[in-house]
Amino acid sequence: MLSLRKFLFRGGAPASLPDDVRASLEAWRGSATPSLGDLHYHTRYIVIDIVSSGLNPEKDQLLGIAASGVWQGAIQPDDTFYVDFSTLDGEGAAVDRQLMAFLLFAAKAPLVTYHVPYVGGFLQRAFKERLGLDFQPQWVDMAWLMPAMFDDKCHTVMPLDHWLEIFGLGEGEGRRDAMANTLLLGRIFQMLLVRAVSKQVETASQLVDESRASSFLRRTH
Repeated sequence: MLSLRKFLFRGGAPASLPDDVRASLEAWRGSATPSLGDLHYHTRYIVIDIVSSGLNPEKDQLLGIAASGVWQGAIQPDDTFYVDFSTLDGEGAAVDRQLMAFLLFAAKAPLVTYHVPYVGGFLQRAFKERLGLDFQPQWVDMAWLMPAMFDDKCHTVMPLDHWLEIFGLGEGEGRRDAMANTLLLGRIFQMLLVRAVSKQVETASQLVDESRASSFLRRTH
């Protein structure tokens, strides 16, 4: 863990990046951002979960990233990404390349997760310290959106296992790996999109705005 900490979160300005990573990063920076004005069916969302050594993004370690594409109303089995940073222990350039691979995989699509401050906090720190990138994607936070969209089932933010039980997708609380969690999130997200359309939240832009509004209102009331 000590060497993983040394290479994943090194602190301060990033050291010189490998030439291939630097070139890919510049190409990614210059790439177009997908339109958020399209209907959900025509939008590629990236559902993401992480593995970490603790819950504090400022001091704990990012150990893995799992992600899956949801578009055309379905989870796409060939559109997935997974990296276990513990297998790259002591290989700084390999960590940089895997973080860059995730950026290329996501391709600036809106990101969907459960509790953005946790997931986004770890990712933002990793990209800042490793690649010198201020990582600010468009987020959809299901933790706040679920009670907003399914107020007939629950009115407050609840653990993910609560929703899995409601929709018959889980066998109670328990440990799951990140990819399994991501696929379960993807299935719930499909249901959320159907409910969103019924509430006239029909585009990615509207969904991102609804996520922000739900988070703000519930945090301040």
